Amino acid sequence: MHGEYKVPGGKLVVVDLDVREGVLRDVRVAGDFFLEPDDALLAIDRALEGAPADTEAPALAARIEAALPPGTVMFGFSAEAVGVAVRRALAHATDWNDYDWQLVHEGPQPPELHMALDEVLTAEVAAGRRPPTLRVWEWDRPAVIIGSFQSLRNEVDPAGAERHGVTVVRRVSGGGAMFVEPGNTITYSLYVPESLVSGLSFADSYAYLDDWVLGALGDMGITAWYQPLNDIATESGKIAGAAQKRVVSDDHAVLHHVTMAYDIDADKMLDVLRIGREKLSDKGTGSAKKRVDPLRRQTGLPRVTVIERLVASFRERYGLTDGKVTDEELARAQTLAVEKFGSPEWTARVP
Repeated sequence: MHGEYKVPGGKLVVVDLDVREGVLRDVRVAGDFFLEPDDALLAIDRALEGAPADTEAPALAARIEAALPPGTVMFGFSAEAVGVAVRRALAHATDWNDYDWQLVHEGPQPPELHMALDEVLTAEVAAGRRPPTLRVWEWDRPAVIIGSFQSLRNEVDPAGAERHGVTVVRRVSGGGAMFVEPGNTITYSLYVPESLVSGLSFADSYAYLDDWVLGALGDMGITAWYQPLNDIATESGKIAGAAQKRVVSDDHAVLHHVTMAYDIDADKMLDVLRIGREKLSDKGTGSAKKRVDPLRRQTGLPRVTVIERLVASFRERYGLTDGKVTDEELARAQTLAVEKFGSPEWTARVP
């Protein structure tokens, strides 16, 4: 069995192993990480040898840490990362490069249709009718997108939304509210088979699916990092938030979508969203205006250039073929946009 785990912001950990009579055998750990002393690698292999095959990653990490020679230095990886790579081997996890990725980047669309496309395209990947896909969104109007479990009345000021012509919709994933305006927001979705994140905890899957973005931002001169559970941050503040939804059918798939702030009208956002003091305090700041630091200021690049560079970075890493939403997918999404995502019953399902 073979498992790989790219540590977010770090190095690649590779594990090859067998399972015999319910325990790990012939374990070999490798990677492009740094490790001192040399014999620490043999200690890691020996620590995993004979471990029950159902041992979870934290327990595997504990075995490794207990076996490391005094003074061991691990750079670019950790004992926990090795444990994750083992779990991915046991789960027969796939890798980014195992797939022929497709790019969908079409013209501006209404918020309800974006919500519906996320549901439809994730289901299509789960069914094997669509390859894993990166979709870049374009917005046709200002919108607030609330999380699947948020209270509508607690999150949105209806008078403010009406005053600024903001459409309010509810998405299928959890997490917090997003305020978006055309030209000020960069939003994308990844529709991936569950096997890509097999062996990862729910929290680890966020970091794993966001890692390519950190590299792309780094190429644009932005030092960014994953901030649990679902933020991408810099020293100047948050620049993006992610959310996920797992789809279960005959097969399984994961929807992972991210909204990045290219620019922001903070006064308008505060007039539309009801952002409480407790939430602001939890983020370590006293002002909503300081929570988000847009990409426009940090890069000095036009929005279209930022998107082009993000896509180019993904293409260089994993390959990417230009595609489109099929007529059948679009028809299903349009129906869902009207019957579900545009309905007051769905939007106010948590009043």
